[in-house]
Amino acid sequence: MKNSTMPMKQTKTIFRFVFSLAILFVLNLQFAQAQTPNQNIPYSFQFYQKINKSVYDVNSRFHSSIKGYYSDDSTLNNQFKSLMRLGVDTLNKRSWVRRKLTEEHLINFTGDDFVVYADFLPDFQIGREFNESKTTWKNTRGFQIGGNVGEKFSFYANAYENQGVFANYITDFINTNQVVPSEMTGKLDGKTKDWSYATALLSYTANKHINIALGYDKNFIGDGYRSMLLSDVAANYSFLRLRATLGNVQYQTIFAYMLDPGAEKLTTDRRLGDRGKWMAAHYLDWNITRRFSAGFFQAVTWADAEVEGKRGFDFNYVHPFIFLRSVEGANTNSPDKMRLGINLKYEALDKTTLYSQFMFDEFTAKEVFAGNGYWANKWAMQIGFRGSDLFKVKNLNYLAEFNTARPYTYAHFDRVSNYAAMNQPLAHPFGANFREFLGIMNYSYKRFDLQGQLSYANYGLDPAGLNYGKNIFLPYGTRVQDYGNTISQGIKTNLFFGEAKVSYLLNPKYNLRAELGGVLRRESSEVRIQNTSLITFGLRSTFRNLYQDF
Repeated sequence: MKNSTMPMKQTKTIFRFVFSLAILFVLNLQFAQAQTPNQNIPYSFQFYQKINKSVYDVNSRFHSSIKGYYSDDSTLNNQFKSLMRLGVDTLNKRSWVRRKLTEEHLINFTGDDFVVYADFLPDFQIGREFNESKTTWKNTRGFQIGGNVGEKFSFYANAYENQGVFANYITDFINTNQVVPSEMTGKLDGKTKDWSYATALLSYTANKHINIALGYDKNFIGDGYRSMLLSDVAANYSFLRLRATLGNVQYQTIFAYMLDPGAEKLTTDRRLGDRGKWMAAHYLDWNITRRFSAGFFQAVTWADAEVEGKRGFDFNYVHPFIFLRSVEGANTNSPDKMRLGINLKYEALDKTTLYSQFMFDEFTAKEVFAGNGYWANKWAMQIGFRGSDLFKVKNLNYLAEFNTARPYTYAHFDRVSNYAAMNQPLAHPFGANFREFLGIMNYSYKRFDLQGQLSYANYGLDPAGLNYGKNIFLPYGTRVQDYGNTISQGIKTNLFFGEAKVSYLLNPKYNLRAELGGVLRRESSEVRIQNTSLITFGLRSTFRNLYQDF
């Protein structure tokens, strides 16, 4: 598999546009007070925990399942501002250097109708994997630039250059999939990995009802830690996103283009690069009552290039209706893959929310009720609860969740139209054929943040040359059997994962923090046992989710 250059080309184009805007603003600098009313809040589970009270409030009717959020929402505005000013000296007695290190953006220009800010984003870590007597480290240098023009247009971009040595289980993942988890491809041969990562988002809020965003980023749908519909596990991809809000209903449409470096090339001409796929994803979220919400999801994926030639974007999917089944079905011998899902939320108590998801990948009604393990009855499910102020302790957040997916879920007869991007799933990181139980607790006190996670998973790995349904990149035509399929079939494997982190926030504007973390992991089967005991310390600055709990 060759490294992909297309993502960086797309990102550089956006960067040039954003950078040109920033230069234009600087040249017309006027020092006045301004705010970023429609600023995108990059999705990070660690940070979003801090706004639980506002999001999961029975009186807010907030559309919590559509992430990331925007700071101009009346529900979030005050709390977001408070978090961004945590520890700020209101009397302004601190030195310029102290303010830049602990409470301000490195560069911050404000005018009558614009704001531009920029920061250096380090992510330096060193660790020890004790069971392997191995030193791990990460050397990341990044930057972010963002701001707004008036009250309707905002922009944000970041980029990171990375080198690192990982714990063995992560190294095995990288070597197998040729991608750094949740990030990008790069120079990944050898012990030391070298890769880049970039994000960009241009957002236009026409009015309180309509938002349009053009991005090279991720999306997340759901109220849990995981999502069985659309998560941020995979690498960034290019997309056009439209959101429309009318009262208690919010509608989102995403048109995305993704790369599949692992797919078989249709030509020997290397100039064509990696094969790609398109996705049209529609989601409608309805706050039916103050406590109960229901979301309806639909996604269709199709290959950009097929055996007959280049297909490109299919404009049949450009319309405002959520259910595209009839359109996809109208394409004779359609190679497209449709998936349907629902997302439910019930705010049972003032600070406790129940949530669930169900993804229909494919099913045959008569086979479902027959209970015979038919391979094409493919679905995934999530159920959980979350809340804040546990035991009446302010800022003590909690979450408990169960996730499962039947064998062959998210796969397709052609891997290019499966539910994945850049060699990683678009839903759960385990792919399919698994069960998972997890719990997370998070506590914040002033600048201190503590988080603990425990999880247990049971899944079936695929023996060499056989497809029992966990690897969603294998065509389901290579399945072992039609009937008698059960969750965790194959090489039965148990995974125990525990992680604890304690951090001290240095600068809230770009989440700069000193962080100490530890991981205990055990993956065991009749074929192999792998134990990991890891401790890390670092100076980190990121609003990203970089998953290592797999």
